[in-house]
Amino acid sequence: MMISKTMISKTSDFSLPETLFMHDLAAQIEEATSVVRRDWAERPRVGIILGTGLGSLAGQIDTEAVLSYETIPHFPRSTAISHTGQLVCGRLQGVPLLAMEGRFHAYEGYSYRQITFPVRVMRALGAELLIVSNACGAMNPQYARGDIMVIEDHINLMNGNPLIGVNDEKLGPRFPDMSAPYDPQLIERALEIAQCEGFVAHKGVYAVVTGPNLETRAEYRFLRTIGADAVGMSTVPEAIVAVHAGMRVLGLSIVTDMCLADALQPADIDQILATAAEAEPKLRKIVLGILAAEERNSEFRNTSAI
Repeated sequence: MMISKTMISKTSDFSLPETLFMHDLAAQIEEATSVVRRDWAERPRVGIILGTGLGSLAGQIDTEAVLSYETIPHFPRSTAISHTGQLVCGRLQGVPLLAMEGRFHAYEGYSYRQITFPVRVMRALGAELLIVSNACGAMNPQYARGDIMVIEDHINLMNGNPLIGVNDEKLGPRFPDMSAPYDPQLIERALEIAQCEGFVAHKGVYAVVTGPNLETRAEYRFLRTIGADAVGMSTVPEAIVAVHAGMRVLGLSIVTDMCLADALQPADIDQILATAAEAEPKLRKIVLGILAAEERNSEFRNTSAI
């Protein structure tokens, strides 16, 4: 017996999750990409999610088009503090790219499919690399407020996964490998840039939780015990979908507060945002360095092909 959406909607005591109907996703992606292409015909090589600490990078992009999220079909609306809510299309360091000014979080009430939908659109438009940033709290006592952490691996403690549901093989494999979700070469390159620029950058494990409340002392202690260096409320869903779609991923975190269980102080959101703003130049240097290297590599490949 075939189950239709109509049958389910008329049955009061029986329901199936929306993710059952994943075949709709490809059509939604096509609808969104058509709107972006109408305003910007370039093929992007990179997608950037300008999370906390990277917002001002948009000002350095040679902008060719700007689309409000409201104008792109199926894009959620960003409600988080300091997140603008628009897609910037253009070039940076010579690299054609898309940059999201504002991301989406599970604590805003969005599903994981909605949170990661922009990554699907970036990939459909041609992006092969995803760069994503966030603010995090550090449990590793060797870290300090304002340091950069280049994400080497993650621990997903959210209450869901964007890949749950019927899989569309056109978008990616049913069981994507996650042995190295963050590209090792990009990690080393990011650390080298930090060293050359003279600021501290660590390689660490990022734990993600749903939020929006911050963690208790016992939770911080638990997170450190299971191997996490830092914790936040974003990035991982997008990274999972990017890996599923065959993209390389670079994850960057700004340590905005120290979360040492035995010396925990009440969180000050204004101070967290101020720390992120102060550390932004460090993050910007890493991203610009990564993009410059990507452009050099592209030029080398093009020259070799001649």
